[in-house]
Amino acid sequence: MVDGRGKPQVAGVTAPAEPDTGTAAAPAEIVTFTQWLAALPAAVAEAENVDRIRALEELKAVCAAAQARETATFDVARRDAEAGRGVPAGQRGRGVASEVALARRVSPAQGSRHLGLARALVSELPHTMAALTKGELTEWRATIVAKETGWLPVEGRRHVDEQLAPMLTQLGDRRLAAEARRLAQAWDPAEAVRHLARAEKERCVTIRPAPDSMVYLTALLPMVQGIGAFAALDQHARTMIGTGQAGERTRGQVMADTLVERLTGRSTATAVPVEVHLVMTDTAMLGGHGVGVESPAWVVGHGPIPAAAARALLDPGRDGPAGEPRVWLRRLYAHPETGQLVAMDSKRRLFDGLLRRMVVLRDDTCRNPWCDAPIRHIDHATPHAAGGDTSYDNASGLCARCNQGKENPGWHHRASPDHLTVTTPTGHAYQRATLPIGPSRPPSRPPSRGHSRSRRSMRPRTVRARRRARRRTGPTRQGR
Repeated sequence: MVDGRGKPQVAGVTAPAEPDTGTAAAPAEIVTFTQWLAALPAAVAEAENVDRIRALEELKAVCAAAQARETATFDVARRDAEAGRGVPAGQRGRGVASEVALARRVSPAQGSRHLGLARALVSELPHTMAALTKGELTEWRATIVAKETGWLPVEGRRHVDEQLAPMLTQLGDRRLAAEARRLAQAWDPAEAVRHLARAEKERCVTIRPAPDSMVYLTALLPMVQGIGAFAALDQHARTMIGTGQAGERTRGQVMADTLVERLTGRSTATAVPVEVHLVMTDTAMLGGHGVGVESPAWVVGHGPIPAAAARALLDPGRDGPAGEPRVWLRRLYAHPETGQLVAMDSKRRLFDGLLRRMVVLRDDTCRNPWCDAPIRHIDHATPHAAGGDTSYDNASGLCARCNQGKENPGWHHRASPDHLTVTTPTGHAYQRATLPIGPSRPPSRPPSRGHSRSRRSMRPRTVRARRRARRRTGPTRQGR
């Protein structure tokens, strides 16, 4: 059903009015449109389903272009305002990326990428921006063009952007990246060589959690070294499989095991000594039976793992060679109801020792909203110079970027063990609650289907549990 303007009508929702092209849309008008779109029911015809999928994809691109324009305008306005206040040129706009990140509910690192993309699209890549504004190009493909031309000067980026314009809507992601790289290298071959040499300095190794209690260990290497390392692992795996030494392991499993063995110098991939900060309930450690469900254990910096898998980690029979301990357990004490760690204060200026460790374990990753970077600094939420205590209550585990960004004018943090509130120079406040590092108690198991059990039959069956129940009930209630 459509209205007089051809817009779909939804029961109980009024389609937004046509925008006035002479004035900017207020945030309330954008919210009204999003609410209208959210209430739009799915089409009943297959052809219309496909048409809507295409239209919504174009709408996402148009929204990305609008976000880029707003971001670039905000950046220029902030820099101009700081210039008027006499802020040195090198310090202007230092907190803009973090404010963009909070507004978009992403990490500060992603906020920087969004800000950089907005600057490039608005001022240096006009054809790419035009395609994005028309809904013909996705935000990700616009990001590819910006990344592959980021090392060029402005005139070089505009040249590549013009050459790419006829191909922007025709190429896939990989081919688009290759064409942008080819055009960029052709524009300035000598600088392209120097750029590759600079890129080699960014080689690094990172780790991040993966599903199912796994991790991604990633190495960023120069092309020749990366191909050589992979080829060596691949050749070794094929030899192991060809000679029957791999057993039931696949090629990928042999390559992964070989990587661990060669990096750690151990004879097997499982004999690597590590220290694990592991949080477990009593039922998870001992193996609860009969009542409730085993709550997962919690590995700090990684997340939950099944209780049985955690008990296997702590199995003394899995020590390394010659009885060398493979895993050291760090016991943590938490509040029995909330799961929060016990507080601790210090009279020192710096957070160190056990107090520092407790804050790191409590916050797990950077405490700033939507930032999951590793903790590098323990920060005074209320600065020490302003009378803030070096205490558990006033402590926040932050990454280096968030800790440095907090020092920019207009930023304020207010903390307690339960939450952190961040206020930006524009007056927007963002709050992040402190989650327990492990569940405090397992949830109750629902009764089996088809078997109704009375409240009395749900009580624990052990003799010790029945005695405790009688002591809590008392003789008066027992006599009723």
